[in-house]
Amino acid sequence: MVSMLDGMFSFVLLDTRDNSFIAARDPIGITPLYMGWGIDGSVWFASEMKALVNDCEQFKYFPPGHIYSSKTGSLRRYYEPKWFSEIIPTAPYDPLLLRQAFERAVVKRLMTDVPFGVLLSGGLDSSLVASVACRYIADTKAGKQWGTKLHSFCVGLKGSPDLKAAKEVADYLGTLHKEFHFTVQEGLDALPDVIYHIETYDVTTIRASTPMFLMSRKIKSLGVKMVLSGEGSDELFGGYLYFHKAPNKEEFHKETCRKVKDLHLYDCLRANKSTSAWGVEARVPFLDKDFIDIALGMDPAAKMIRTKEGRIEKWVLRNAFDDEKNPYLPKHILYRQKEQFSDGVGYSWIDGLKAHAEQQITDQMMANAAYIYPYNTPTTKEAYYYRRIFEGFFPQNSARTTVPGGPSVACSTAKALEWDEAWAKNPDPSGRAAIGIHEASYKEPSETPVMENGEGATYKMLKLQESIPVVPVK
Repeated sequence: MVSMLDGMFSFVLLDTRDNSFIAARDPIGITPLYMGWGIDGSVWFASEMKALVNDCEQFKYFPPGHIYSSKTGSLRRYYEPKWFSEIIPTAPYDPLLLRQAFERAVVKRLMTDVPFGVLLSGGLDSSLVASVACRYIADTKAGKQWGTKLHSFCVGLKGSPDLKAAKEVADYLGTLHKEFHFTVQEGLDALPDVIYHIETYDVTTIRASTPMFLMSRKIKSLGVKMVLSGEGSDELFGGYLYFHKAPNKEEFHKETCRKVKDLHLYDCLRANKSTSAWGVEARVPFLDKDFIDIALGMDPAAKMIRTKEGRIEKWVLRNAFDDEKNPYLPKHILYRQKEQFSDGVGYSWIDGLKAHAEQQITDQMMANAAYIYPYNTPTTKEAYYYRRIFEGFFPQNSARTTVPGGPSVACSTAKALEWDEAWAKNPDPSGRAAIGIHEASYKEPSETPVMENGEGATYKMLKLQESIPVVPVK
């Protein structure tokens, strides 16, 4: 039965005839689920880890695509698509097939009886979601109930890349657009709440979750209860900038498969928990089962990045929606360089986080980090700062083992660091760490932002681009 379900879910189903039960989680892990064991032999399930910490001796995340049966007391994988084996596919790239599959995925997620909208960063993925939704909303029951004007939302520091691009896309599509601003200080103040709700100490996830958390509170205050979001595209199509260094199509495909398998630990966790903390439901069309099969079923040679031939990251997706007669998006938006959400909200956000951690965590603390945190030892002051907050909420060993570790550059897996020797010297998950690829990349691995002391303290950015504003701390 579970393999027939099409959607996102985590549930426990009780058979009252014999008090047996099953528990299951959706194929990709869009919704969270944890399981634990009490000292009395009981088995526990919850969608948040914090619900288990007082009653379970041990707990862990429930793996996506699995089902648990009380009759066997064990987990079984029910989701076994062809791509899971990481065998290199050979199906030719079909842009029309890809476009139609994505349009179906978006329309499918417009089934709702509550006010809804779309998270619009102005990047390719969220813009395509918004564009397709705008095209088909008039034909849906939800459109007839709530109106055919789509609501769109964006968050960022004033003057950030995302705010500008999102406004342009919103004007082009004719959405009812709401722009939310936050300051670096507001983000810093929210960090304990963010970590408590998203239940991780992963650096990239916290960087991106904070603006999403702040935005979700404001979205809910407007009465909106469901939003469409663009998570999953970068994993399916190799959209992260480090994919520029993929040595061949085999390595490219295997890395995309690894990224999709791990989504439940990163972007899915962020998208679900940052919004659910305020009672907002996030839906992700790119992670539709049928769409995933098509995206990961094509010959990965088509996805390879060849800048000399004009093929930038996610070219197969951009090309599929490059319709001259009936354009989905402006050309420069359709071909905008990948900007990670934590970067796009304003480059000074990450620089401000690093500067704040520099003040909070001493060199002596870092020198002894391996003794304090022997598991997933933090290697930067920013990571140490997040870990300290996390451990304050979740001191159990079970809790810390739910979070993945290992080095990363521009959101890569540890395996992909082997693609470029220089990256191993600069393991920062920001997209700007993709030196020589990102248009505003860090200049040298040794460069770090500094913070002036005294009244009117100011976060100083690296001189990445003359146009990037300095953000004052109030």
